[in-house]
Amino acid sequence: MSEKNRAAVGDRLREERDRTGLSQEQFAAALDVSRRTLLAWEKGEQSPNADALVAAADLGVDVLYVLVGQRAAPVESRLTPDEAALLDNYKHSDEEGRAAARRVLSSLAKQKTG
Repeated sequence: MSEKNRAAVGDRLREERDRTGLSQEQFAAALDVSRRTLLAWEKGEQSPNADALVAAADLGVDVLYVLVGQRAAPVESRLTPDEAALLDNYKHSDEEGRAAARRVLSSLAKQKTG
């Protein structure tokens, strides 16, 4: 990877870390790397490895954007109408309603798998 591309990847990784609201320390710990390694990635001195990118994706980082600068389709655009309605209802509920929904869905999921 060229130095210019590494720098762009580093900038986008930092942007995505900021978007997640995680500090460098929190982000590095979640990716199982040192803060020094994360800094090297964000400065474009080194590139993140596949394991770190998988961990970043688990945090909600748009890895496609980090690597090539193209945003992945939002999750909402890949939902069925029923899933989208459920998510919309959840988002517009107060905390008590969201907690109740989580309990009900958790109970139903356990019954189905158990």
